[in-house]
Parts: sequence; C-alpha cells; structure tokens
Amino acid sequence: MLVKTKAIVISTLKFQEKSLIVKCFTQSNGLKSYFVRDAFSGKKNNQKIAYFQPLSILEIEAVHKNKGTLEHFREIKTAVPFQTIPLDIVKSTMVLFLSEILHHAIHEEEKNDDLFQYLEAALQWLDTHNEISNFHLILMLEITKFLGFYPDTTDQDLPFFEMNEGVFSIFQAMSSLSEHQSHLLKKLIALKFDSDQKVFHVTERQILLKILIDYYSFHLQGFKKPKSLEILKEIFS
Repeated sequence: MLVKTKAIVISTLKFQEKSLIVKCFTQSNGLKSYFVRDAFSGKKNNQKIAYFQPLSILEIEAVHKNKGTLEHFREIKTAVPFQTIPLDIVKSTMVLFLSEILHHAIHEEEKNDDLFQYLEAALQWLDTHNEISNFHLILMLEITKFLGFYPDTTDQDLPFFEMNEGVFSIFQAMSSLSEHQSHLLKKLIALKFDSDQKVFHVTERQILLKILIDYYSFHLQGFKKPKSLEILKEIFS
C-alpha cells in the first residue's frame, strides 16, 4: 500500500557499510521501520543520511506492506526545516535524549494522531525559543498522557506521590517519592513551555529527570535508561 504521511525520525541503525534501518513515528500508522539502501552514498538524493537526524520531521511517500517486515521509502522531503536545533549543542543534545526516550516508550504500530501532533508542535516550539531549560522535563511528563500513565492529580494537595499507582497519597509507601520530590513534581505538573524556565535549580532538574526516568520504568515494560543521559546531565551541570 502506498502511503503519504508525515513522520518523525526516532532512531537509526547502520546496516553493513552503506545502508540504514530507520525507525519513524508516522502520523498515519504509528511506529514503522524502513530500510534505506545506500544511505551514505550520494546516488539517491532523496535518501541521504541528512534526513535522518534525531526527531527530524519528514514528509514521506512509502510502500507499507504491513507484514511486520521493513518497509521502503519512495520519496522523502523535510516537512519542518529546523533552524536552530542542529546548531545549538543544548537543543541537539536534548533532542538526542528525547529520541531515545521515545524509542523505548513507543512500541505500537497503530495511529496516534494526538501524540504525533503534540510532538510536532513541541519540536517546532523548541526550534523557535531560547529559554528551554525545562523543555525535556515538560515533554517527558506530557507524553505520559498519550501513553496512559499521566499522574492522577485529583489529590494533588496530599504530600507523597506514589510511583506505581501514579497517585498522590497521605502515606509514604516504599514506591513513593519523598515530600520534597513530590513537591518538585507538583511544580513540574503546573509548568508549560512558556512558563518561567528558572523555576528550578540545576540540582532540582537532575532530581526531576531521575524521577521521570524511574516513573517510565515503573510503567513501561523493558524501558531502558537512555545512553545520552550522562551527556544531558553534563550539558546542564
């Protein structure tokens, strides 16, 4: 079946010397993996490696056989040309980290248009703003809405957040955050991209980052800590 859709690049894997396996989150079909022959040669201008940078937003035409095998691109072009993300070390590191998060968090080959539109809008916001210190934290938290484990804020006035059930509680269980950690999470829940980016100190961001990675681990089977985590910490230290 020939499909035309937008797609966000999640990950790439080099295959032999010249080819790539590219995993994309497509607007039309959810997660799809594509085989790109001769990606490192200049013979096919529509399949160059430059298209497949982490979280690039593409407009693709592809053949989807939907048999659980690798699919193939017919045409590729950039849907949203990023102006600052490739040139800014903080933004590009953030994007690399988030692409790893999404790689381990999204598994379904099914359409999730709301998540796609959210990611597309968020990446465009990142590309056009400079105050971005909490972007990765806000994005990680917001994505849990689409994955089905966003924190239940019904009893947000209670002191402890219980990670396994995703609720606030009056009691501190073994899987609960401390009162201080729970307070930081409450502050993060209230944040938007355009909020004051200086609301957290560096150490508080590190605490929140660990909380979010642990929270993903509680709710997503097989979730792995991103390899780029230490690079991200170094950038924000």
